[in-house]
Amino acid sequence: MAAPLDLDQLQTFITISDMGSFTRAADEVHRTQSAVSMQMRRLEERIGKPLFEKDGRTNRLTEEGERLLSYARRLLHLNRETLAAFDDRALEGTVRIGIPDDYADRFLPEIMARFARSNPRVELTVICEPTPGLVEHLKRGNLDLSIVTHSDAHAPSEVVRREPLLWVSSANHATHEEEVLPMAFGRPNCIWRRAACDVLDRMDRDYRVLFSSFSATVITAAVLSGLAISVLPECALRPGMRVLSEADGFGILPDCKIGIMRGHTARADIVDAIARHISDSLDNISVPMAEEPGGFDFAALTSAVRGRRSKPGQLVPGW
Repeated sequence: MAAPLDLDQLQTFITISDMGSFTRAADEVHRTQSAVSMQMRRLEERIGKPLFEKDGRTNRLTEEGERLLSYARRLLHLNRETLAAFDDRALEGTVRIGIPDDYADRFLPEIMARFARSNPRVELTVICEPTPGLVEHLKRGNLDLSIVTHSDAHAPSEVVRREPLLWVSSANHATHEEEVLPMAFGRPNCIWRRAACDVLDRMDRDYRVLFSSFSATVITAAVLSGLAISVLPECALRPGMRVLSEADGFGILPDCKIGIMRGHTARADIVDAIARHISDSLDNISVPMAEEPGGFDFAALTSAVRGRRSKPGQLVPGW
């Protein structure tokens, strides 16, 4: 029977990947650099594959190292869940979190499931609103933590995920070919709306805002019915949508940055715990490559987002 993997070695391996350096990782795990190097040599011997390769003066993960990283994160998370399940000092109480509904369908099931398994005595109260409203709730003390769309115009947030922002239309209509583009956007203070209008203005493309709503459901309905075009992050795509690329005459949009913001709360222990779970969940969530019947125009999506990943191989088209 093969010997199990060493969790300490996996933790060091993850830390090296996150910190980008053996030296910084050694400081983080409170070991000498030689001890960290020895751990990685032993891990490579155990895996039977090289995990790092030289890139100038730095070490970067090999393809095998990237594969191991996903498993390592899951193993460490399962270890924490197991220990928490038998911890009599487990966290108790209520935590109030906010999330835009653009992200809720895709991210909340994973976040809630992971957190509830590790912290069964904590009650989650969830509010779904656009980012500006969530920022106000945080300022007023109505929320302990929120997932937001990162913007320099708001208070700083900890960016935990990046996705391409995409032009979307109905796969069953030619709405994007209309002379004056009908658009469906969020409210005027929506940063995606401002980004899209800036690109359309630079393209000198005629458009009119036909639908305006803070509800992602309304925007999605307008797009799927063929009444309008909109912009959405990759996580918000739905079957029946077509992604429009430069080949269709649409300019590249800035990436969508998803971040975490914390409020002023006396329960920092619970907030820290769920922040870790959110970060882990968003880092692990990806989308299958296979096209579903009635799904997206995957050829256009692949063309639109090629080369724009912050973490190559982590995210794939559709969901």
